Amino acid sequence: MQAPGSDNDHDLGLFSIGDRAEASQAGRRTVGLYHLAWEVETLEDLEHIGDALSGAGALVGASDHGTTKALYGRDPDGIEFEVSWLVPADLIDDAAVAAKERIGRLDIAGEKARYGARTRGGVGVSSPTPTSA
Repeated sequence: MQAPGSDNDHDLGLFSIGDRAEASQAGRRTVGLYHLAWEVETLEDLEHIGDALSGAGALVGASDHGTTKALYGRDPDGIEFEVSWLVPADLIDDAAVAAKERIGRLDIAGEKARYGARTRGGVGVSSPTPTSA
């Protein structure tokens, strides 16, 4: 699979192992892949993904980690994944930092009102920090 706008040959490779495969117990009772995470650019993107996951019956959680806003899903094999938006560094305030001490309920509408629906999220590996000459 290739993410929209990606220059990679592929961003994720998935393989089927058959209909008799059981749900993964990795991270619970066995060793193996437990969790994958992707970062989205905007809260609007996060909201659209949340709607799609919910419609597919795959949304299993939504959390506010202060500087990170996250949705959690589970694929048909039982592997959990996270889709998150990071608060841009220049918008992190004392309230966002303090909220990192606990995991809160994600209110996407409230976060869009606070930060803007189309505000680009924090700098990640896929969006290197610009350098100045």
